[in-house]
Amino acid sequence: MRKINDIFDIPEEVWSKTPKITITGFEEILIENFKGILEYEDFFARINTHIGVININGFNLKLNQMTEDDILVTGKIENIDFESKQ
Repeated sequence: MRKINDIFDIPEEVWSKTPKITITGFEEILIENFKGILEYEDFFARINTHIGVININGFNLKLNQMTEDDILVTGKIENIDFESKQ
C-alpha cells in the first residue's frame, strides 16, 4: 500500500490512522484522525488517537468543528503533551 501511495504522492495521514496535528498560533489546534474525547474541561482536554493521547492545557478551551475524524480545539493554549501507546 505504501508504494502505491508514494507513486501517487498521497500523504500518509490520508491512508493511515496516523494523527496530523496543525497548530495555529497559541489559540487553535486541529487534530485529524482522532478517535475520541477522553476528558474535557475549559482548561484541559485529552484527545485519544490511534497512536496515543494528546493532552492540551490552557484557558477557555472549546471543542469546535468536530467531524467523525477531525476536531478543532480553540482557546488560549499553553501546553501540549503526548502519551504514546506502547
